[in-house]
Amino acid sequence: MARGRKQFVCQQCAATSPQWAGQCPECGAWNSMAEQTAPARSAARGAAAAGRAPAAGVQILSEVAEDALPRSGTGMQEFDRVLGGGFVAGGVVLIGGDPGIGKSTLLLQVLARMQEGGATLYVTGEESPSQVALRARRLGLPRLDLPVLSETGVEDIVAAAEQARPGLLVVDSIQTLHSERVESAAGSVSQLRETASQLVAYAKRSGCTIVLVGHVTKEGAIAGPRVLEHMVDTVLYFEHDAGSRFRVVRAVKNRFGAVNELGVFAMEESGLREVPNPSAIFLSRHAEPVPGSAVTVALQGSRPLLVEVQALVDAAQSGHPRRVTQGTDAGRLAMLIAVLHRHGGIALADQDVFANVVGGMRIGETAADLPVLLAAVSSLRGRALAPGTVVFGEVGLAGEIRPVQQGEERLREAAKQGFRRAIVPAANKPRRAVKLDIEVRAVARLQEALEAAADAD
Repeated sequence: MARGRKQFVCQQCAATSPQWAGQCPECGAWNSMAEQTAPARSAARGAAAAGRAPAAGVQILSEVAEDALPRSGTGMQEFDRVLGGGFVAGGVVLIGGDPGIGKSTLLLQVLARMQEGGATLYVTGEESPSQVALRARRLGLPRLDLPVLSETGVEDIVAAAEQARPGLLVVDSIQTLHSERVESAAGSVSQLRETASQLVAYAKRSGCTIVLVGHVTKEGAIAGPRVLEHMVDTVLYFEHDAGSRFRVVRAVKNRFGAVNELGVFAMEESGLREVPNPSAIFLSRHAEPVPGSAVTVALQGSRPLLVEVQALVDAAQSGHPRRVTQGTDAGRLAMLIAVLHRHGGIALADQDVFANVVGGMRIGETAADLPVLLAAVSSLRGRALAPGTVVFGEVGLAGEIRPVQQGEERLREAAKQGFRRAIVPAANKPRRAVKLDIEVRAVARLQEALEAAADAD
């Protein structure tokens, strides 16, 4: 058999080069090129490729039959929501998060629930079976007869799965696996790509659902090349605020459901518990209205959540006023302050402005523009918005209040949570008679929104 050739692979983007370079020519990362041996193409593999049957012919999309996607519920409604309704047979899910955030705990709970409906297999490459058993007993799982395999060789894992035929296979974690076909250390780009490809191929031909646990870098992204996320069907991220017991599972890619879906859990001694009313954890219960606070309705996937946005405006102690945000875009905050000056007549050039989303939630949509501005004005004037008021809307550079998607669903969620007054874009005012039990104040310009907020003082 021919020997593999030497090449240099970037550990960030998986780009290859015949010679070493200090900077990756593709992604620009420094000192990321590592020497590895590329597997040689054997004569047998070449002959197999030459005798391979031709691919299926071209098909008309309208003539392709729809295959129903059988789903298996996990026993946890919040997790099913993020997955789009449950696990899909033959699907591959990649879940990442900080160390100790609860990835293994959640998956053990899911395995215990799904063991009743079919065979499962938990593959651990980081812990011994005794450690897994200790955690399971500590969590008080309803079933402890879970098959556990301590193995890091992907070929051995696939062979064991072929024999056990599980419906759900959990691999913890993908960075610990290695393949005999690649001559490099476990966790390298080549190993990640090869081990993941073998597991994905097994899932597709057997119909087994595979969940891969992935490490994350210090920036919070899943370690390894981006090709790893492209190979799988679903990518989930565990998020949490430092010091908080609440955990958020977010879908950033899902071929079988909506992205940005959100599942909320609370970490307890007995494991992760579902939070049926997530809006309650993102709202502060003040004894009386306080300045610098505004409640908005953020859309997370298909779920509207009530979130409190806080702002603090104070005189700058230096010649360079600060613009600091947590949970929103800092660049957008600077733009909104300029719009407030130009179209609202309120100058914050000599003020420090701090904005925060309560509960560690991140809002990436523009619906938070108006509540951020009204919270800042409330803090500046020292006057709180009236209790029971909810605000949402995008602020344009011309001072207009632009509509946001699913305005009626946001109003319905606010009314369900007990809010009785809403300041919303004029285009989001319900056009038909809808029983919302909430007073809607529609505004088209920033000046109108400021007046509506002043009326609610």
